[in-house]
Amino acid sequence: MTGEAAPPLARSTLDRAAHRRTDPGWLAEAWERARVLVLDSADGGRALVRGEGAPPELVLLDSGELPEVPRSVPMFLGVEPDGVPVFAVDGPLPAVPGARAVNLREVGHLLLDRDAGIFTTALALLNWHLRHGYSSATGHPTEVDEAGWSRVDPDGDRAWPRTDPAMIVLVHDGVDGPEGRCLLGNNATWPSTPGQRRFSCLAGYVEPGESAEAAVLREVREEVGVGVEEIAYAGSQSWPFPGSLMLGFLARADADDPVRVDPAEIAHARWFTRREIGAALAGRQVDAGEGTRLVLPPPSSIALFLIHRWLDGHC
Repeated sequence: MTGEAAPPLARSTLDRAAHRRTDPGWLAEAWERARVLVLDSADGGRALVRGEGAPPELVLLDSGELPEVPRSVPMFLGVEPDGVPVFAVDGPLPAVPGARAVNLREVGHLLLDRDAGIFTTALALLNWHLRHGYSSATGHPTEVDEAGWSRVDPDGDRAWPRTDPAMIVLVHDGVDGPEGRCLLGNNATWPSTPGQRRFSCLAGYVEPGESAEAAVLREVREEVGVGVEEIAYAGSQSWPFPGSLMLGFLARADADDPVRVDPAEIAHARWFTRREIGAALAGRQVDAGEGTRLVLPPPSSIALFLIHRWLDGHC
């Protein structure tokens, strides 16, 4: 998926060329002419970009330019439209004049489709490897195989990358115009900042045996005590921190239903008008209760994408 209609981390131009992952001869030849993204797992999975303005440009090296032996074997990400293969490795970031180290949360929304897809895929794959050094079936150590797309233990037990499905929903009252409202929550686990209170969409993991829509109904009811209907799918994106797939929805609720938060999950929840959300996005101060100002989700998140969808009347 590419373009403005996509969530910020759901954009890519790579052909993943999955059939090449089990072709060692092709992979060896491809590595010699590859572009390589270096991610530093010891520094939170940061990578290098050039340029101070938007969009910054992801720094990719020729395979022969890597300054030292990386911590991981090369992970094959895919093939660019010009036919050049792209790999990622885990290692210390090299010294590149004019470049700076960033994480995906900082720049994901600013990157062009090509760079957003490369960075997101590489980080998701790296985080999976970091968490699966042992087989869940046998307990034996595993090794990377299939160009980074599986791990195998000495008995041949193989595991492939997994993501955890999670739903995220913008709950609204169905009212058009500036006085239409959305229901946002402040998560109980988020760190507090004096004078500020961050509010975002409601979210939660999809449980075993449950559909994403059923998870929307359950999580909203559990977190804020409100029932929803007219659940509409809006899009999805990877959230590789460390390994989720966020399934985005919009859903309507009755704004007269009392909001009853589960304090173990939600510290505060309240309705905001389109007028208030628009003001906050414009940088103006909006009251978030108890003398705090409203802070909205970061721009690389699908939460802000959903808020914009509702703000623009796409619900």
